[in-house]
Amino acid sequence: MTTNLALARHNMIEQQIRPWDVLDQRVLELIESLPREEFVPAAYLSLAYADLNIPLEHGEVMMAPKLEARMLQALAIQPGETALEIGTGSGYVTALLARSAKHVYTVDIHAGFVQQAQQKLAAHGMHNVTLDVGDASGGWEQHGPYDLIAVTGSLPVLPDSLRRGLKTGGRLFVISGDAPVMTAFLITRVGEDSWSQQALFETVLPPLVNAPQPARFVF
Repeated sequence: MTTNLALARHNMIEQQIRPWDVLDQRVLELIESLPREEFVPAAYLSLAYADLNIPLEHGEVMMAPKLEARMLQALAIQPGETALEIGTGSGYVTALLARSAKHVYTVDIHAGFVQQAQQKLAAHGMHNVTLDVGDASGGWEQHGPYDLIAVTGSLPVLPDSLRRGLKTGGRLFVISGDAPVMTAFLITRVGEDSWSQQALFETVLPPLVNAPQPARFVF
């Protein structure tokens, strides 16, 4: 079974991730080295390396592998950096971040996700992670500012507090908009009051719980 899963992981990289313009060798090696099946709910073990969002509890999902890979590539994480992850979920992206950054702060509104992720990260010997339970849909200032912010659910609108949670030179990956068309952005803080924004690709991802909503016209 282990051999089959290792082959499935390799095939995922060659057939899903590389063709989606993920060519950063560090990212490819990182994903190859971490057993994704150990973070997937038992009921979906057979789908650990499938090209789809895997359901979690509370209506949440694990992002498709190629989406996780594109996020890591866009963030271009350096070993000395600190990262904030908004939406711990399965803990898989948390683990990828922990193997890339100096320290990761991760927050989820669901306490069960945080507890399960803590156990999985400890089992992999990852101790450079601080896990919190809370609502970080508008940002998480407690340990900021951060070099990197990764948002693992979508946001219909981007709160300014998230951009301001970055250090100068810091990068934010976020998927913004409303279904059926959302856009993944990489936002970089280039100065005290200035940011650059790069549209990366279109996708669809469930919104964060309590995600800020755009103003709607009421007649």
